[in-house]
Amino acid sequence: MAANRAVAGRRRATFVVVMAILLVRHGETLGNRNRVLQYPDTPLSDRGLEQAARVGRRLAAAPVEEIWSSPLSRARMTADAIEKATRVPLREVEDLQERNFGALRGRAYADLGFDPFMPDYEPPEGESWDAFFDRIDRAWEQVERHWVDRYAKPGNDKHLIVVSHGLFLRTLIERRLLDDEERERHGIETIPMAMGNTAVTVVAPEPRADAWRHRLELIGCTRHLDDATQHDAGSIVGI
Repeated sequence: MAANRAVAGRRRATFVVVMAILLVRHGETLGNRNRVLQYPDTPLSDRGLEQAARVGRRLAAAPVEEIWSSPLSRARMTADAIEKATRVPLREVEDLQERNFGALRGRAYADLGFDPFMPDYEPPEGESWDAFFDRIDRAWEQVERHWVDRYAKPGNDKHLIVVSHGLFLRTLIERRLLDDEERERHGIETIPMAMGNTAVTVVAPEPRADAWRHRLELIGCTRHLDDATQHDAGSIVGI
């Protein structure tokens, strides 16, 4: 959490994002709290429901046009809270799911006796890193295509919200959205990136010659969970 606040704190001066893709992690579950590899139908805890309501309030005044969500219960419940606050359409996207740990699901990290996130480890009946990477790439390409087709137009100031999972979002950011300049600007090399429950990451696409560059304006911000700032939307106008 300290690293999370440190990165977010660097961006507290107000600035305007004309249009953006907003990445949101789901709220807390008992599996998160107890450090357990989770089943697809794991719901939000009571605390997670409150977190989801808070991130919904944070995003309620933003110019959001639609929400994409992982279909897993914890993400969908978070997306439902955002949908209730923003009153925009919600769509489930299969490829936004968390990594499938197969037969390990339901087991606590402490009971495994090994690190399930090892680079070469493939969980039984689960998803290899390569398969997970391919799915993340596929999901992001789908988001990009949709964003270009619907949002990348002169004068558009709308946002697309994508609700997913901690490992999925960290891997997406590290693999697809951070270059050396971004790592240095956000201090990722010296302060490990954190992705707390309901953390908000702001991706601002920019046209560059024949392609789009994605500028990260905010990474893993959970200021809406602070009692002192829950009614003060934060560092980005409308967010």
